[in-house]
Amino acid sequence: MNRERLHAIFQDQLDAHRRLAEQSKEVLMQVAGALADTIRRGGKVLLFGNGGSAADAQHVAAELVGRFSRERAAWPAIALTTDTSILTSVGNDYGFERVFSRQVEALAGPDDIAVGISTSGRSPNVLRGLEAARAAGAATIGFTGGSGGEMTDYCDICFTAPADKTARIQELHIAAWHAVCELVEAELTGE
Repeated sequence: MNRERLHAIFQDQLDAHRRLAEQSKEVLMQVAGALADTIRRGGKVLLFGNGGSAADAQHVAAELVGRFSRERAAWPAIALTTDTSILTSVGNDYGFERVFSRQVEALAGPDDIAVGISTSGRSPNVLRGLEAARAAGAATIGFTGGSGGEMTDYCDICFTAPADKTARIQELHIAAWHAVCELVEAELTGE
């Protein structure tokens, strides 16, 4: 094992988090505000992504439905990454590119918000899900990294993690999500 390599990894993580704190406050405030407004008006939050981003969608949905740090009412959030029957039937019948858009077509309306998560900003099924959300009149949020890929064109608000490596982007995504959840919870519980 290489101690210098481990030190370099930790330094890279610290540098990425420093950039997050310096560059992303405004957009994360916008994300938190949009989520709070959606929940306040009775809308639901639909989250989706692939791989680690699918896990993030589930994680955030759990924070909103369950709780983040305080007892409160449950809020409507759905991770579109969890129903294997829908994912496999839509993937089989329509193609993998439609696994999220088909669910968004069924579930999204003008009071809702769709959140697409893609570290590259180029995942075709995530982009199609965001496109379907716009067609349904729902607001759209993206979480991406690097240059933002195509995702920035599909979102009302797009958080682009200030990192290029997938691992750093994913680490910044969860740090950003925890900050957003804390802000939303404080806003909606009157704290």
